[in-house]
Amino acid sequence: MTTSVTVALEQIDVQVGEVDANRDTALARSRAALSGGADLVVLPELAISGYVVDPELAGQIAEPLDGPTSAAFVALAAELGGLVTYGFCERDGSDLFNTVVIVDGSGPVLHYRKLHLFDLEKGVYTPGDLGLPVADTIFGRIGVCICYDLRFVEVLRTMSLRGAEIVLAPAAWVGGFDRTVPVTGGTRHVDSVLAQANLDQVAVVAVSQVAGAARGGPATLGGSVACDAFGEVLAGPLSRTAADSATVQLDLDAIRAARVRGERIRPRDDRRTDVYAVTYEGITW
Repeated sequence: MTTSVTVALEQIDVQVGEVDANRDTALARSRAALSGGADLVVLPELAISGYVVDPELAGQIAEPLDGPTSAAFVALAAELGGLVTYGFCERDGSDLFNTVVIVDGSGPVLHYRKLHLFDLEKGVYTPGDLGLPVADTIFGRIGVCICYDLRFVEVLRTMSLRGAEIVLAPAAWVGGFDRTVPVTGGTRHVDSVLAQANLDQVAVVAVSQVAGAARGGPATLGGSVACDAFGEVLAGPLSRTAADSATVQLDLDAIRAARVRGERIRPRDDRRTDVYAVTYEGITW
């Protein structure tokens, strides 16, 4: 059984509406990462479409789950092995979704649609309707959320209680959550990732777009980060102004062990479910 996972954080500068160019960039970065030994590649939110919040443009560039982007990444994973995680503008009937998919060489492993829509997204996308899926993979039990979802503590808590060991959080981080956005280093987005990883005993890999204002999108902040289940930084924050990448090793045994912090410090056992509880698909924790 695999106990160590090599994860590549691929922070890219995404062009709004330039699907072919973005896909080429994402594929090239993924190929380099997998060829270099990565088991799991994580790309940003809407990495293929760009951060599209114009309804007309979104309608023109959206593609189905089994569209050309999926075919390209599945073929890459089949050739080199491993998993690739990417965000795109998904069309399903008349609805558009802000979607992230994890694929391997046989097809989608996990399919997630953003639950919590942010600001102008509400005029373009339909709120996610697939819940909070957690997938068993050869590299551990993985959950996914997208950017603004991290602001709702129930998201990571629910995935953690359902057995997630690693949570992937593709993002397009922007200002608004810092009183003053720092010029370098981590933002409050990073602080929230580290705190929730510690509280929920999961490793988190959060990969943001960067520098989008020059490409027709919002001024995305970059600063991607990966941490262990104690909230200790393993990589990042990456560049705040340019495309960047990093590779980290996640120790699955250490992640599982972090659920117990000491002989008498067992946060999961100490939860007062008689006062509060989390219910998902009919199961209560």
